[in-house]
Amino acid sequence: MGSGKSSMGKKLAARMGYSYIDLDERIELDQKQTISEIFAEKGEEAFRLLERLFLHQTFKIENIVVSTGGGAPVFFDNMEQMNTNGLCIYLQGDVDLLVSRVIRNQQQRPLIANLNQEELRGFMKEQLEIRKPFYEKARMHIKSKDLTPAILYAQVLSWIENQ
Repeated sequence: MGSGKSSMGKKLAARMGYSYIDLDERIELDQKQTISEIFAEKGEEAFRLLERLFLHQTFKIENIVVSTGGGAPVFFDNMEQMNTNGLCIYLQGDVDLLVSRVIRNQQQRPLIANLNQEELRGFMKEQLEIRKPFYEKARMHIKSKDLTPAILYAQVLSWIENQ
């Protein structure tokens, strides 16, 4: 959450001439509900099942950049599948950076909507600690603090050329 997955994903896709999918947006369009509404009405487990289904559908599409939600790599075998079916990039951000980014649209994020700033920081720190072992399985790790589309593009091209 707040690492830059969506903004960098869109820019990378445009630069590469690829299609772009934001997994959460795709789920919202299909379900005709926001992620918050899905969480509230159906629960996190139902959302994670939908997320997995839509993630697996992206594996059939070539020349695509996909931004997942921050929890996607943690559930089921999603991280292994992402690594098997494409280049998975971990955009690393420290807690303070992530908090400063997500606080602006906090109300739209069901897991953090009702937290004060101190609670938000604690939540983000805890989530990073829990999710880090999954994120670190990504084949590419990039610090998101000073990331630009040009840097990301160059690193992805370098990775592709060395495969």
